[in-house]
Amino acid sequence: MTTTELPEKLHEIVEDFRAVPDPERLELLLEFSEELPALPERYSGHQDQMEQVVECQTPLFLAVELENPTPDAGPTPESIVRLFVSAPPEAPTSRGFASVLSQSLNGLPAAEVLAVPEDLSTRLGLQKALTPLRLRGMSAMLGRIKRNIADQLSG
Repeated sequence: MTTTELPEKLHEIVEDFRAVPDPERLELLLEFSEELPALPERYSGHQDQMEQVVECQTPLFLAVELENPTPDAGPTPESIVRLFVSAPPEAPTSRGFASVLSQSLNGLPAAEVLAVPEDLSTRLGLQKALTPLRLRGMSAMLGRIKRNIADQLSG
């Protein structure tokens, strides 16, 4: 399994996870949970303006915005993705994966985010550290982000 087709920042994160032994991958994920960026004021306390990822065991909400290269034009594959995620501190694994996504996908063109492989949690080597239900929630997070981008591009 190669990581060459991943965006640069995501490739670096995957390599960081793959460089540590299985038991330490969960610890690395928990470190990421502490680095989830705070929500901007327009979303802070306004989860009703965000989309809930119902497949996650904990209440996790996200918002995806596309910044258009030309202000008057609609979204394009070159539009820059802005990702905002609300995950409770008492859900460190979900929060950690949200942080991985936020740190690696935020600021990329929409087309690059849409090309991220669906098996990201496997590439991170988390299948031994987390339950299948948690892994499903992580896959759902990435799927929701990609679906949201696709909807905005077609919209």
